[in-house]
This record gives sequence, structure tokens and C-alpha cells, in this order.
Amino acid sequence: MIISASRRTDIPAYYSEWFFNRIREGIVHVRNPMNARQISKINLSPDVVDCIVFWSKNPKPMLDKLSFMKDYHYYFQFTLNSYSDDIETKLPPGSKIIETFLRLAEQIGPRRVIWRYDPILLNNKYTIAYHINRFGETARKLKGYTEKVIFSFIDFYKKIDNNIKYLNVRDITVDEKNTIAENLSNIAKNNGFQIDTCAEGIDLSKYGISHARCIDDRLISKITGYNLEAAKDKNQRLECGCIAGIDIGAYNSCQNGCLYCYANYSQNIVEKNALKHNPLSLLLIGEDDSNDIFNLPPRQSSIFLLS
Repeated sequence: MIISASRRTDIPAYYSEWFFNRIREGIVHVRNPMNARQISKINLSPDVVDCIVFWSKNPKPMLDKLSFMKDYHYYFQFTLNSYSDDIETKLPPGSKIIETFLRLAEQIGPRRVIWRYDPILLNNKYTIAYHINRFGETARKLKGYTEKVIFSFIDFYKKIDNNIKYLNVRDITVDEKNTIAENLSNIAKNNGFQIDTCAEGIDLSKYGISHARCIDDRLISKITGYNLEAAKDKNQRLECGCIAGIDIGAYNSCQNGCLYCYANYSQNIVEKNALKHNPLSLLLIGEDDSNDIFNLPPRQSSIFLLS
């Protein structure tokens, strides 16, 4: 079983105490985002969890507690962009985040820390030249501390319209995507990184760029030491190459304040949910109650083969 922690929120940055409590007790409850009364009970025992994929923009709160993960296989999708606090409103300064990236890679190795530069958006401030220059600066600082970088272009979800309407973000043309991709690919290769896109339909293979599997059976097989055959995650977009996993996060709970984020619909709800968080609860947000319906976790069509 693969655990995603989490596409829906930044668990390492804001809920690491809760996460380690769940690891210690070996169980977590997850509300169905499509039906809040349905709760799945997820067994977090290392006997059944093959790998945990963390998603974070600032996993610093976890760094001194990773010894609690000694019985688990895991890796990080670490987003490190070049935006200021006009877009990523509550993140630490970029220099501090880079320090955290380097520390994490020193602790667990560069293979298990994947750099995400996404999403790329364009306006009068954040131009193509800006992204190329800042991507290059960051790549040089991360050289030797990661083996892979993943990037994507912004998706204009209806739910983020209110957040970005004052930023004058514009559509990115195919020619512009090719220009960005070619330059990022050259920078990545010069710094020893493999480069992929996340959930992008455009074919950029002529620049040596492939389609990513952020929850990646190939990487998980290398980390665990046994071969893994797994089904594609049918709950993700068609362009997504990820294998199936169980996400233990909750929408409208990430406090990073990134205006492009699809996982937060309302800052007001985020603030209310943060107040409902209890590090001792089985649920990330709130508590179980008598009206909840408990289900077995969704089955994953994965086959694990000993090598």
C-alpha cells in the first residue's frame, strides 16, 4: 500500500506532530472529500505500508524526527519555487527553504528528495526570463542534493479565480512552453538532474523531458529493494502518470497561502479548519462522531513481486 501525505495539504510543514502520532499508533482515519460522513480506517503499520510519499514546501518540522520513520520506506516531493510573498504568502524566505532542502537530502540522500518547480505562471513580474534565471540559480544550489526535478504550468481551476484575479496571470502559449522547457531542460542536464513534467499533455520529449510519475513505482522499487507492479491512479487527471495511493490529507487545511493552490477553496475555511485540528485525533481535521459511516480503505490494484 502506498500512502500519500499529502496532495491535499502540507502535512510535514503544519501537521507533523499529528502524523508521527498516527505512525506511532499505526492507524489514521480519512474523511472522503466527496462525502464527509464517510471515513476510511487506514492501517499504517510498516507491515502493510510499502512506501510513504510526502509533499511539502517546508518539511523543516520533520527533520529532527525522521528517526521515527526507520521502519518505513519514504521519499519527498519538495516544492521549491521562485515566487515572492505576493503569491506564496506564508512561506519562509527562499534561502531558508533551500537550507531545509539541503539538510533533508543530507539526511536521507538525494534520490529521495525530488525537486518540484511548479506551477509556472506568467505575468508582468514573473516572466519567462525571470523563471529561467531563478530556476538556474536554484539548480546550481541544489546540484548534488537531488537527482530529479519536476515542473508544470499553471492550471486555471475555477476555484482559484478569486485568488489570482489581481495578479494578471495570463495563458502560456505552446511556443512559450517550448521555450521554457528547452531552457529548463538544458539547466537541469548541466546540473545532473533528470527533468519531467507533472500532468502535462504537451510532448516535450525533444528536450529530453518525459511525463512524470510523482507517485512512482519505479522509484519505489529502487527504494524498497523489490519490484513493484502497480495500476495507474484512476482518480487523477488523464495526463497524470502516478500509481494508485491512499491520501491521508484534507482539503482546505494547508496554511502555506499559495494563491495558485487547487486544494484550498477558501482562506476562511482554512483558518476554521486549523482551529479544529487536534494532534491526538485520528482525523487530520476534527473528530469522529456518531453520524460517521466507517468504511474499509479503498483497495489498490497493486502486485508486489520479490526480486
